[in-house]
Amino acid sequence: MELLLPFILLIFASFFQGSFGLGMKYMSPLSWEAWWLVHVTIAMIIFPFIWTIVVIPDLFQIISSSPIESIQMAMLYGFLWGIGGIMFGVSVPYIGLSLTMGIVMGLAGSVGSLVPFFQGSNLTTDSVFKYVIGGLIISLIGVALTAKAGINRDKLQNLNNSNNSNIIKGILIAIVCGILSALLNVGFSNAAPIAKTAEEFGIITRNSSLAAWVVVLWGAFIMNALYCIYLLFKNNSWNSFKAIKSFKAYRWSFIAGLCWFAALGVYGQGAALLGDIGPVIGWPILLSLSLIISNFWAYRAGEWKNAKKPFNLLLLGLIILIGSSIVLGLGSTV
Repeated sequence: MELLLPFILLIFASFFQGSFGLGMKYMSPLSWEAWWLVHVTIAMIIFPFIWTIVVIPDLFQIISSSPIESIQMAMLYGFLWGIGGIMFGVSVPYIGLSLTMGIVMGLAGSVGSLVPFFQGSNLTTDSVFKYVIGGLIISLIGVALTAKAGINRDKLQNLNNSNNSNIIKGILIAIVCGILSALLNVGFSNAAPIAKTAEEFGIITRNSSLAAWVVVLWGAFIMNALYCIYLLFKNNSWNSFKAIKSFKAYRWSFIAGLCWFAALGVYGQGAALLGDIGPVIGWPILLSLSLIISNFWAYRAGEWKNAKKPFNLLLLGLIILIGSSIVLGLGSTV
């Protein structure tokens, strides 16, 4: 059970990660920037703080006792990840959600795993190396197939009308987005000294990761909030907060915020229980399984209706993603 618990937590985290996007279907009548500002305030500030302060009453003392370099780097990586999140929204209109998701998830999973791995001390001499590389290669194949399935579906449904120049532009933006999106996990890995400080204060390993997330998300929130405020001024959309019949939009913004950090919080607990290798194998497992969950919701919503061949290709990609998770999981046993 001690070995299974981290992976059970990763599965739960993947469910939350793959489900939080459902709330984005219910933004109206709020403007995007109004809805998103409420969402990130809940997801990156309010919920993380409440959860963390409940299990870590000495949170601010722990942070002030942590190495300043770790705090600064954690916030910097969080801030850079925020730029990647914004670029995701820019890429989708050019190349569609499916291809954007495929590129971003593939790069975010691989880069977000490899950077912490090579920041470690043993590098390629570590016995887990072949599992990490093998699992990531299999994961990239699975992501590529799911992206291809999405592209084929969009063609059948006549949704993909972008010209070649827009496609190239969208792909380049998605590549940059995928690399920057990986930095959320890199920031979490580099915030490990903060979690270690929490353990020195008597906090159990599973909960110590929450202190690290609080710091990383400070940087992420600053970037997201600044961009939303910029759009609120640019579009003069402050009145959107007072829109009539907006309760449903606010409710889903709240739910999406809870799911978003629940994914990171539970993932952090699972990764912490796996030890130093946790961020290396846990991150691609999280993204792979969450891609399966998000496609399940898409199927339930009828997005794969009348697209039998693309859906069969999707199933193949998802099976391969499950296989990659198994390979990465085996890496924790060596």
